[in-house]
Amino acid sequence: MYYFDNGATTFPKPQEVYEEIYKAMTEYGANPGRSGHDLALRASRGIYETREVVAKLFSVKNPMNIVFTYNCTESLNIAIKGLLKPGDHVITTSMEHNSVLRPIKHLESIGVENTIVWAHKDGQIDPDEIRNAIKRNTKLIVTTHVSNLTGTIMPVKEIGIIAREHGIAYLLDAAQSAGVYPINAEELGVHMIAFPGHKGLLGPQGTGGLYIREELQIDQFIQGGTGSASYSLNQPEEMPDKFESGTPSSPGIIGLGKGIEYINKRGIDNIRNHEEELTSYFIQEVARIDGIRLYGPLDTSKQGAVVALNIRDLDSSEVSFVLNEEFGIYVRPGLHCAPLAHETIGTMEQGAVRFSFGPFNTQEELDYAVRALHRISKEL
Repeated sequence: MYYFDNGATTFPKPQEVYEEIYKAMTEYGANPGRSGHDLALRASRGIYETREVVAKLFSVKNPMNIVFTYNCTESLNIAIKGLLKPGDHVITTSMEHNSVLRPIKHLESIGVENTIVWAHKDGQIDPDEIRNAIKRNTKLIVTTHVSNLTGTIMPVKEIGIIAREHGIAYLLDAAQSAGVYPINAEELGVHMIAFPGHKGLLGPQGTGGLYIREELQIDQFIQGGTGSASYSLNQPEEMPDKFESGTPSSPGIIGLGKGIEYINKRGIDNIRNHEEELTSYFIQEVARIDGIRLYGPLDTSKQGAVVALNIRDLDSSEVSFVLNEEFGIYVRPGLHCAPLAHETIGTMEQGAVRFSFGPFNTQEELDYAVRALHRISKEL
């Protein structure tokens, strides 16, 4: 098995993640925050410990400003729909995932305006174009940190400065960067960070979260039991209870904590350097194959561990099918839930074959993939 689909979800996870999830399920699988007995308290402690390690990862002082969700999509919906009101204006980019674009397009129906800043052919955004898109009623800027299609690293620090200068909230989609690139909420000037647990943070699927800066007023759109203020029929305003209705995925969140502990132990810089070396090597090797077209900056100082390519005019799904069936190589073809990004790089009709690398991939695996692409290019 040769797994290069870490942009969708990392696989495998560190062994300690599996072990802690199993322990949480079998030793203390009670409902956290709902009871006072030992098992419920142990589950509650495990969740809070994960909240602390997430806060530390993003250099957030108060762990209670970390809200747990079931995925990054839910986090983005909470942030976008909870902040924007009729008459507001939001700025985003053509490199965004549908998890950003669809909520924003949905809000058009209630009178929320939007401007989509188009990236250059390699996926890069000019911060000045963000600045020029600002209007009197602009309330939010939303950008990805790393493109899920081209791996392009966005100029988030520069955009953060622009947001601060104009008193605009900045939401960062860290779906492809959390756990690989250092994210300091204060230094980057971001007001909200949406993140999945199951990608670079090495946790299980069904986990994610949202950092919300204290001064932001965000409406919740799900109400219910929180285990707190049970005497009241109104949703608590206290963080994070305001956004955490219903029974959480205790084993998942606790497993996520173990994933972050693994990152801290191995070192986020070491993980990033490993992925950069793999990406640079892969780009160098596949660029030599006749018929291969590569997309994005093709420079690991500007690109994460995501490489999109095509072979001549072959359909990307056909190439992916052959990689899977004949070589046991797992990648993702198609439009990657990012149609405007494909319009930006000119692959809307063909799609692209995406290789995305993780901390457990090796150069030997990449060599095998390069040989497979070479054969496909010659034979199809």
